[in-house]
Amino acid sequence: MNIMHVMVAPLALMGIMGGVFGALLAVASIVFRVHQDERIGKIRAALPGANCGGCGYPGCDGYASGVVNDGAPVNKCSVGGAKVAEIIAGIMGVEAGASVPVRAFLKCKGTCEASPRQLTYEGIQDCRSAVTVPGGSPNACPFGCVGLGTCVSVCQFGALSMGDDGLPKVDVSKCVGCGACVENCPKGMFTLVPVTADVIIACNSHWKGPAVKSVCSAGCIGCTLCEKKCPKQAITMDHDLAVIDQSKCIKCGICAKVCPAKCIKTGEKYTVMEKSA
Repeated sequence: MNIMHVMVAPLALMGIMGGVFGALLAVASIVFRVHQDERIGKIRAALPGANCGGCGYPGCDGYASGVVNDGAPVNKCSVGGAKVAEIIAGIMGVEAGASVPVRAFLKCKGTCEASPRQLTYEGIQDCRSAVTVPGGSPNACPFGCVGLGTCVSVCQFGALSMGDDGLPKVDVSKCVGCGACVENCPKGMFTLVPVTADVIIACNSHWKGPAVKSVCSAGCIGCTLCEKKCPKQAITMDHDLAVIDQSKCIKCGICAKVCPAKCIKTGEKYTVMEKSA
């Protein structure tokens, strides 16, 4: 009898305490509940759900919250494009604004022929692993594409494939400009350019003259001829590498004509698909 009494009392006390704590938690959940702006849910529903990160936020949930809470632009979803931007703008009660779609561009013409591989890499078939070898790359050019296809594996839209020449190819009809290839390339070989861009420097080397030619026959040699001949001053030199300001470029093609290295891509060669160097 005494044993039963000893057991029942603590159990009863625990039950009472459990009930009290449960009631307190229920009250706290109501009092301290964080009310989410309903616009976040509406924006999230309008987004395509690719979670590519091209907007600069960690997935579609992050972007939806960013638009409402951080004032992020309503037209940052490259996958959804103008249609989604208009929907989000309607939810937020603002103007969508004009935005030019972008796509990935490979800043390299260093094919297996143009830039010979200086060693055979037999490690993990991933560019991020290959750059840890002495010299920073299996390739002769330390600025060039490693060529193991990490960009292809991270592209969710099938816009990238490896070519027979050792370089990845961009299918511009599939590229949504999410930036996954830009983020995951250890050599910074990719950049996002407006879909209207027809004149682009296909090189990533900051070396000059003979130093470039010793590792790649197709690299920019930093001669500055393109800069000097551009009628709109759209080209500047960044540490011996030509850079084009697309907002100034009038697509005249003069720079490509005077470039002795032929590393400036123009017109149809780029806008259709990166099939040939």
